[in-house]
Parts: sequence; structure tokens; C-alpha cells
Amino acid sequence: MFIIAEIGQAHDGSLGILHSYIDALATTGVDAIKFQTHIALAESSIHEPFRVKFSFEDNTRLDYWKRMEFTLPQWKEIKAHCDEVGLEFMSSPFSNAAVDLLEEVGVKRYKVGSGEVNNFLLLERIAQTRKPIIISSGMSSFEELDQTVAFLKDRKVDYNILQCTTAYPTSATQYGLNVIPELKERYGVKVGFSDHSAKVATCIAATALGAEILEFHAVFDRRLFGPDAKSSLEIDEITSLVKAVTDISTALKHPIDKNNNGQFADLKGIFEKSLAVNRDLKAGHQLSFEDLEAKKPSNMGIKAAKYTEIVGRKLARDLDQWDFLNEDDLQ
Repeated sequence: MFIIAEIGQAHDGSLGILHSYIDALATTGVDAIKFQTHIALAESSIHEPFRVKFSFEDNTRLDYWKRMEFTLPQWKEIKAHCDEVGLEFMSSPFSNAAVDLLEEVGVKRYKVGSGEVNNFLLLERIAQTRKPIIISSGMSSFEELDQTVAFLKDRKVDYNILQCTTAYPTSATQYGLNVIPELKERYGVKVGFSDHSAKVATCIAATALGAEILEFHAVFDRRLFGPDAKSSLEIDEITSLVKAVTDISTALKHPIDKNNNGQFADLKGIFEKSLAVNRDLKAGHQLSFEDLEAKKPSNMGIKAAKYTEIVGRKLARDLDQWDFLNEDDLQ
């Protein structure tokens, strides 16, 4: 299991807040922290509308992207901090210029956001780095994904795909958990789930359905300012999630053979039961269903499972209420 906590723009352009997120997420057990590398003029224009008009200080979306930019030295400091706390530094580029910057920073792999899956110009630049790619499929049909996969295969790029729904926050009717096994079967690669539901249960369910990569937005408090805050998990929730999905992932790697229950032999002896009589009965009495009870443990008489073989037989001797019933008690 590879778990990615995305800070995205939760830092709101503040390096201090960004570094606080790195320290906080280092305590949760995630494997990687993901950012977004924005170079405003390379990726956007004055014509880009706000997805959600959340900002009180940015007149345009382009102004917001400018405020989210960091310099190359700052990005190198960010990566160094991630390295220091033992977390993989990841970032999604939104322009070829951002790929060039991230190459100078030094990334192990690239994450491509849902809106860039069919941006073959960007994918070409990433492919030139010869580094693996994780793709979010949020806005893509299978036909579009097929084209992207063919593009990557042609360039011999290692890739993984995440089921994702581009809705913030995502409602239960939009999770698309059924797509996880469909992606695995269709493309034969490790697949995962990119979540915007702001619920721990969603990634747990995705893990149980075969997701081997998880990604979700992280925030200190969902009431904070920003476009993704309401669709994010809070730090304490992330800690709980990591433990839960780690346990589930471990369980999936250790399937149980229900044809072999030998390990339960001792417990079966304690919890399973033997037949007994529920009243005083005289020798010669013909046993009926109403005469019988089952009591622990299982090694004190005839097993409860065999009661049908006992009904109708006669007692060879007197029995007191609650006596166990053995074969030598019967005619």
C-alpha cells in the first residue's frame, strides 16, 4: 500500500503553513506528501474561471495561481524537509515549465491530475524524464484513458491509474468504487483511489476492493479557507485511516483457507457442545427432541450435531437433569 497525503494549496501560499503540514503529516504514517507546482503564466490565463469562488483576495484565478507559486530554492527547501522527515516529496505539474522545475528539485515520480490526463504535450514532457506516472482518471472515459495508456506504453513509461471523481466533496453516489477492479482488469497495472469525500470510510472501502495506492487531500481543519478544504481529511483522521488501511492491506495478503480449520481445534473443544438431557429421565424412556439440550464443552458426550441420530432411541439407565448423554447411556 502506498499512501499519499496531498497538501495541494492548503498552505494558501504560506511557506510557514506548508512546512507545518509536512511536520504534522510526518506523524500520521503516510508514505508521501504531494504538492501542486503552479507556474501561473505557463498554465493559465486571465480567461480561466474560478471552479469555486472561494477567494476574497484574488480577483482572478490567474491571480490565485500566482499567489500559489514558489521559487526553485523554496521548492528545494520543501523537498529537503520531506526528506528529513522520511516522506517522499511528490508534486503534480500543470505545465511543461513545472516539469522542468521539478526535475531540478528532484522527484521520484509524477502524479498527473484529472484535468491533465489528455494533455499529451505535458505527458510527452513527463515521458522524456523516464520516470513513473500516477494518473487520476477523474474526468476521463475509458476511451480517453485507453488513448492515454497507449501514449504512455508507446513511450515505455511505467504508469498506475487511480479511480477518481472530480467533485468536491464527492458524495456517496459518486465514489465509483466499482471502477477499481475494472481498471485493474482492463490495464493490468497496480491501481488505486484518489479521494475527495472527506470521509475515512471511502479509502477503507477502496482498499478492500483492491486499491493499492491511496491519495487524499489533507487539511488542519475543514473550516479553513481554500478550494479543497471541505473535501479533505484532517490530520487525526489521516492517522486513523493509515492504521485501518494498513491492517486491511495485510489481511488481503493473508487469505484464509476455509477448508482448513485445524488451527481452531482447541477452541472448538471449548465452544462447541455435547448433548445432555434437560430433565430427570428413567431407563427405557424414548428420547424426543424436547428432552435434549446442548452444553459445553464438546468432549463430554455425543456431539450436538448428531442429535437426529439420538431422537427415538431409548435410555439404558436413569439420567438426572443436565447429565451429559453418552453412547453407553443408550440401548
